[in-house]
Amino acid sequence: MTRLRAPFTPPAVLLMLYASLAVMGMLLLKLPIATREPISWLDAAFTATSAITITGLTTVNTGETFTRFGQIVILVLIQLGGLGIMTFTVRVLSAFGMHVGLRQRIALGEDLNQTSVGDLFALVKTIFVFVLMAEIAGAILLAFRFVPDFGWADGIWAAVFFSVSTVNNAGFAIFPGSLSAYAADPLVNLVVPALFVFGGLGYTVLYDLNRVRRWRGLNLHTKLMLAGTAGLIAVSVPATLALEWTNSGTLGGLPADEKLMAGWFQALTTRSAGFNTVPTENLRDSTSFMFVILMIIGGGSTSTAGGMKVTTFVVLLLATIAFVRGQDRVHAFNRELGERDILNVLALGVVTVSLFSLAAFLLILTQEGELIDILFDTASAVATVGLSRDMVPNMDDFGQLLIMFLMFAGRVGPLAFGFALARRTQPLLRYPPGKVFIG
Repeated sequence: MTRLRAPFTPPAVLLMLYASLAVMGMLLLKLPIATREPISWLDAAFTATSAITITGLTTVNTGETFTRFGQIVILVLIQLGGLGIMTFTVRVLSAFGMHVGLRQRIALGEDLNQTSVGDLFALVKTIFVFVLMAEIAGAILLAFRFVPDFGWADGIWAAVFFSVSTVNNAGFAIFPGSLSAYAADPLVNLVVPALFVFGGLGYTVLYDLNRVRRWRGLNLHTKLMLAGTAGLIAVSVPATLALEWTNSGTLGGLPADEKLMAGWFQALTTRSAGFNTVPTENLRDSTSFMFVILMIIGGGSTSTAGGMKVTTFVVLLLATIAFVRGQDRVHAFNRELGERDILNVLALGVVTVSLFSLAAFLLILTQEGELIDILFDTASAVATVGLSRDMVPNMDDFGQLLIMFLMFAGRVGPLAFGFALARRTQPLLRYPPGKVFIG
């Protein structure tokens, strides 16, 4: 019996899945029962796109504009978008009758920037278990803070909403000013960062940590991700505190202990979570520029975080160090990185930075605002972070449509976006090597 070849590549199916969910979400959010006052089609489309891409950028106030039904729609889109990058791809491939054999699993793993595919269905199961356990635990802990403040019904709903939004690194908030009212709250400042760091590590890392309990047994991707995350935290937290310590618009007016909590929170959330406990628009330009870099780096592969990924950044650093040392091989933790992995990293880095640069250039040409504000919100969209310096709500239709495209491209992945347009082919001929002088 001849097996029918699937007409679409896995990334193409992924694109269609996310686009369909965004359209469905837009239609639901445009219903009268979804909003307290009518919103435009563009606002509905923007909110749905931001939710399904787990970004968090908004053109309207989520808590004040949407009813409980509308907020439920947003939360469902967040959950689908957060789990979708791996689990729903496999489900859709199976539903479409596409055989998910070894070759397809390897191709799917490559297209989703997954370095360890192993048993894909076991990984899918792990994703569901880890995500649901984290969301339930987060909701219970946050309920201890929100129920006394808002009562049982509203408090439990707020706890559930923030827990799901946090684990999925979505950045959607139903409170005015995000979590600014809890800048000095120890529970919120511990639980929320723990949840979005958990979601941003990557499911392959969590799967590996659950499988192997000793450092020496972990795979190279997990080691690079953990080391890179620890290094970025060690740099970003002290830098944020140093830059904003005397800024009266952010940390300057807070007691020392609250400064430490707010600085800790803001440094961690920047890489993909999108929440804030201090006014983002009041950050110094130097801090904002550092945050742009952190947002572009992002979180882990096969995670709810965006950006070009921590492992991409670490491998680029390792390749640079090897070049400076005159080495023709890249090593890490007693392992050698293959040429294909390095080429993938270079391609992803170039595509991400090019997408950010081109979009920022177009927005500078067409939108009114400070340069740092445009760069900040553009990076937030490309890296699906959700932080904003209030540029997005004030953009014209072209600017908001461009931001929607950036969120979509940033979630599905710049490389997957390209893979959806053309199948990869192996050349039949190989050319003789040439010499290129660089620098």
